[in-house]
Amino acid sequence: MEVYQAIMDLVGYALDTGLIDKEDRVWAVNRLLDALHLSDWEEPAAAQERPLDEILKDILDWAVTQGLVADDTTSRDLFDTELMGRLTPRPSQVRRTFSEKYALSPEAATDWYYQFSQNTDYIRRYRIERDKKWVTDTPYGQLDITINLSKPEKDPRAIAAAKSAPQSGYPKCQLCAENEGYAGRLNHPARQNHRVIPVTIDGQDWFFQYSPYVYYKEHCIVFNGQHVPMKIDRSTFRKQLDFIQQFPHYFVGSNADLPIVGGSILSHDHFQGGRYTFAMERAPIEREVTIPGFDDVEAGIVKWPMSVIRLRCGDDNRLIDCADKILTAWRSYTDEAACIYAYTDGEPHNTITPIARMREGQFELDLVLRNNLTSKEYPLGIYHPHQELHHIKKENIGLIEVMGLAVLPARLKTELSDLAEAILAGRDLRSDEVLSKHTDWAEELMRRHTFTHENVMTILQDEVGKVFATVLEHAGVYKCTEEGRTAFLRFIASLA
Repeated sequence: MEVYQAIMDLVGYALDTGLIDKEDRVWAVNRLLDALHLSDWEEPAAAQERPLDEILKDILDWAVTQGLVADDTTSRDLFDTELMGRLTPRPSQVRRTFSEKYALSPEAATDWYYQFSQNTDYIRRYRIERDKKWVTDTPYGQLDITINLSKPEKDPRAIAAAKSAPQSGYPKCQLCAENEGYAGRLNHPARQNHRVIPVTIDGQDWFFQYSPYVYYKEHCIVFNGQHVPMKIDRSTFRKQLDFIQQFPHYFVGSNADLPIVGGSILSHDHFQGGRYTFAMERAPIEREVTIPGFDDVEAGIVKWPMSVIRLRCGDDNRLIDCADKILTAWRSYTDEAACIYAYTDGEPHNTITPIARMREGQFELDLVLRNNLTSKEYPLGIYHPHQELHHIKKENIGLIEVMGLAVLPARLKTELSDLAEAILAGRDLRSDEVLSKHTDWAEELMRRHTFTHENVMTILQDEVGKVFATVLEHAGVYKCTEEGRTAFLRFIASLA
C-alpha cells in the first residue's frame, strides 16, 4: 500500500532529524502502524527524502479514506500531531539534552531546542512560510509588518462538532504545563509533540517553550508553573532579569495585566521573548531624564510613538528598585489635563508593559506606560486604535506590537489583493460588501498616488505600515508633540 511508503518516509525523517536513533526504527514503524490501525507491514525498498508536510498529507489523506479522521483542518491537525508525538522523545530525554547543551552555552541550548521544536512539527515551518512579511520606513524607524496566515482558521464543521463535544477544564488553558503530551480535542490543540523546559526565576518554578506560530526569530514563551493571572509588580522585573541572566542572548517582555492594553491570555502569568531586535530596541533616547534617588541608573524617554521610559544599570537590584518606583507611581497617577485617570468608579486603568534585555553588559528595562480608559467617543479604548483604523487593525496592542511588529489579521491578504484590483479597475468600493470599509483610506491614497499594475501592491503594503505607525501613536499615552512631551515630563517630575 502507498501508506507504507509514507510511514517509511516519516520514520526516515525522524532518523534524519535525530528524533529517533537507528535502534528505534522498528519500534517507530510499529508505533505508527498502531496509530493507523494497521496490523500488517510490507517494507518498502527505501525511505524517500521529501518535505514533512508532504509525507503527513499522504498519511492523512489515506486516514480520511479509511474513516480514521474527519477531513477538516482541526481533525487533521489533531491526528498528525498524534503521529509526530509517537516519534518525539520523552520530556526527561529532552530536558537532559537541553541541560547538556546549556553546559556548553545558553546559545547552544536554545539553538538545539528551537531546531528540535521545528523537527517535531510543533512549530509547523511550512505554515510559518505562508505569512506575509514586509518592512515599512516610518519616522520611528523600520516597522515590521506581518499578515498572520500560519494560525489555522477554524473549519465550520469543526466548530459545529466542538459545540456538541464534552466540555473539559483540563488543561486549564493553552499555556499550562499540563499541555505537554496532551492529545487535544476539537476545541483545544493537540500537544503530543510538545516539550517544555523548566526554569527557575525569582525562586519560582516556571517553564520555557517556543510559540508554535513564531512571529519572529526564536519567539519563546516563559510561563508560570501555576495557573495564576497576569500581574505586573516588582516580582515581574525580578523574574525578567533572572531570565535574561540565564539567557543573555534573549530579550523577555510581558503583556500588560489589564484588559484592552493586555494580551489575549490574561488568565495565565507569562512572558514572551526571543532572539530578535525590534524597532523599539533600535530607537534612540530622545531625552535623558533623571529618576529622583537613582542617579546611578541611566534613564531616558525613547523616541517611539508609545510612551517608553528606558532604564539601564549594571546593578540588577538597583534597576528593579527604580522600575518598581515608576510602576508604583504610575499605578496611582492622574493628570486630568492629559486625560490620564488612574481610577474611575474604583476601576484601575494604569499599568506597564515591561521589556528586559542585556545591552553592552548592562541590564536594560523598557517601561511602556499604558492606560485602558474608555469613553463614549472611543468605547474600545482611548489609547487603542481608533475607529478609522479598524479596517486594518482593531485588535488589542500587545507586547509584540508595542515593540514595533504588526500582527495583522489573515483577512488582509485577500482584501489587499482585491483592493488593488478594484483600484486599478476604478470600481465603486462603497458598493462592495467586503472592501467598503477601506473606501475612505483608498480614496485618500488615490489622491496621493498614481497606481499601476507594477506598483499597486508595493504602495498598499507601504501604506498599511504607515497605518500601523498611526495605530501605535493612538496607543501612546503621551503623544509625540510638544504638549504630549510636556505632560510626560510632568509624570517624571512627580517621581520626586
